[in-house]
Amino acid sequence: MKKIAIIFLLLLGVQFTSFSQSLDEYLKIAAENNPELKAYFNEYLAALEKVPQVGSLPDPELDMGFFLRPMEFTMGNQRGQLQLMQMFPWFGTLSARKDEASKMALARYEVFQNAKYSLFYQVKNTWYQLYRLEEEIRITEENLGILKQYERLALIRFQSAGSGSGTGSTGMQGTSNMSSGTSTSSATSMGGMSSGMNSGTTGKSSPKGGSSMGSSPSMSGGGSGMSDVLRVRIEIKELENTSALLQDTRLPLKAEFNQLLNRNVNEEVAIADSLSLSVIIWERQALLDSITHNNPMVKMLNAEEEAYEAQKRMAKLEGRPMLGAGVNYMPFSPRTENGVSMGGDDMVMPMVRLTIPIYRKKYNAMQKEAELRQTAVKERRENTVNQLTTRWSTALRDLDDANRRTKLYREQTDLARQTLNLLMASYATDGRDFEEVLRVQQQLLDFQLKLITSIVDQHITISMLENLAATELN
Repeated sequence: MKKIAIIFLLLLGVQFTSFSQSLDEYLKIAAENNPELKAYFNEYLAALEKVPQVGSLPDPELDMGFFLRPMEFTMGNQRGQLQLMQMFPWFGTLSARKDEASKMALARYEVFQNAKYSLFYQVKNTWYQLYRLEEEIRITEENLGILKQYERLALIRFQSAGSGSGTGSTGMQGTSNMSSGTSTSSATSMGGMSSGMNSGTTGKSSPKGGSSMGSSPSMSGGGSGMSDVLRVRIEIKELENTSALLQDTRLPLKAEFNQLLNRNVNEEVAIADSLSLSVIIWERQALLDSITHNNPMVKMLNAEEEAYEAQKRMAKLEGRPMLGAGVNYMPFSPRTENGVSMGGDDMVMPMVRLTIPIYRKKYNAMQKEAELRQTAVKERRENTVNQLTTRWSTALRDLDDANRRTKLYREQTDLARQTLNLLMASYATDGRDFEEVLRVQQQLLDFQLKLITSIVDQHITISMLENLAATELN
């Protein structure tokens, strides 16, 4: 068993060159412990044991017989007979059988390789999903803390406005009118930047003609401030619910990951702090060539085609005669005739046997079967290459899309932060545009989550390409 385990690890041929040491360790654990992968490996070992079986000569045949009453001959009394015969297939038959079994074993090995890379992709995919989940939880908690700060700020402004409602009526009226004008212009803003700039510009020149709602000090101060508090509390409740859902999602995802490693579902999973951008250094056509030549399923079909070629050659040789060589031994005992002892010498007779395969239909059918199976494998390989090409093209499209989205959401996140800073400065000064602050804050949260998703999608797509090419691409 120790020797088999060593062979198993050598055949895995895992090259861990990714960025995270913890992910490398998980891939190694999965390769050693996953029961499905071990089942494929044992099937490969079983196929290897077929080679010595078909490559051996037929067992020798030994015939023995004894007479209950000695057979009387002139040369003496025959007590029995011993015959030993060894049959030999036609020249090259055994090597053809071994070649066919070896190619079939190689096909089983490629099935094992395909299962291994599929397992690695599942482990990576689930690990990246866990990373995205943890980042979403972190970003959600950060934004929840920011909203709670907004709530405190809105409460302070509400209390300040309530205590100073008797003074500054004109100023509060202008503020109310500015808030109304800004919310209208923000509907057509891009990424929150235009609304932030409009808010800052409008705040410098307050119109003197206010609405009827702005003429009351209590409405402009207390009512408006309290509505800001209620708005932010609505956002807080929504974000708390989102955070709780994300927390609940962690358990099944972690259980799925641990099951791939064949360990306890409650085992803790180490996740990287951050994912760096990953690029493929291969040219696209070279990557396609590597996929269509090195994909385990293509190599499996190549091995099967070679196996059927050997099977076709073997069927032809099976139609040739088999030769046999042996010896016949007959023991004699002396017999007495007229008082004279006669004979008694044992006899040894070399023998040759030859089979005559005159019924040709079965041998012709064997060759035809091998040819048809070989044709079927060729067609299946062509279809597999077409499917791999489609998956290669789709994966590259997804990778380009992930790269574009990553660049876009980085820029959108920066712009949203700048807009939010401008709006917060305006709100801290005169209490305007709080609704716009919340809207841009929600935009910022959305951009941050989409950025994490795009980065994870990038790594998952590269993992898919590595699964197709059966090699590391970085």
